[in-house]
Amino acid sequence: MGFFSKLKNSLKKTKSNVISQVESMLKSFSKIDDELFAQLEELLIMGDVGVATAQKICCVLRDRVRKDGVKDPSLIYGLLEKIIAEILSGESKLNLTTKPSIILIVGVNGVGKTTTIGKLADKLKKDGKKVILAAADTFRAAAIDQLEVWAKRSGSDIVKHNEGSDPAAVVFDTISAAKARNCDVILCDTAGRLHNKKHLMDELFKINKIISRELQNADKEILLVLDATTGQNAVNQAKEFKNVTNLTGVVLTKFDGTAKGGIVISIKEELGIPVKLMGVGEQIDDLQTFDANSFAKALFEKDSND
Repeated sequence: MGFFSKLKNSLKKTKSNVISQVESMLKSFSKIDDELFAQLEELLIMGDVGVATAQKICCVLRDRVRKDGVKDPSLIYGLLEKIIAEILSGESKLNLTTKPSIILIVGVNGVGKTTTIGKLADKLKKDGKKVILAAADTFRAAAIDQLEVWAKRSGSDIVKHNEGSDPAAVVFDTISAAKARNCDVILCDTAGRLHNKKHLMDELFKINKIISRELQNADKEILLVLDATTGQNAVNQAKEFKNVTNLTGVVLTKFDGTAKGGIVISIKEELGIPVKLMGVGEQIDDLQTFDANSFAKALFEKDSND
């Protein structure tokens, strides 16, 4: 199955829950009026687009309808696809031009953080990069063990310390090893203790201080991993993490199991953080670079039997 087919498949629940209802609603109207926009806004909110973002989409849509002189309600479907693609557009590629570059992975426990690192390591290896992993989530022994399994599966090096060790020390040693072994990309796991924000902030501050000192001119990505199935709760997590660290992008996991795909739009519009990667399945190669146009097309493309 190709990537676009996987993307369409992963959006099935969102499409069934939201987009098909939008299409049916539009068919029930013979003219474009305030009631149509009110119902559209309600459906978008149901799809976890978020209240503010749903209002903005409808506001832009009203202006587009007025400017283009659109009278037929069925044409709103195509306009909506274009507007969502425009909102989601932006730089989604990882910035990894220096050698080494570093990617810091953050997120709460249970969102698929360690699995994402493993899949990303495999993706980078297939792109010809030499990858080294830093097991800097020293809070859980299971996280270190799990990362070691992924290191073997992806053929990547790994630096680890014992459970309870200083995460910043792990990052320091990994950077030293990356330089010595001529690695292209350093992937750092981190602890996901959002319930203790001060501890998290202190930990990330120390790690970032080490990175700034040891890799002064290196490209750095700070990626937040979010579970797409949690909807607006994922947006709230993004707000919390944005307060404690300078996020450069979001990775959305478990997309194939959610009807709440609208959070992609909400994250980009409300927080200004681009979605850079998304999980479209459970296989090791199912972590893919996010593409706004492909996402919008897969979401709005009508089935062949329609």
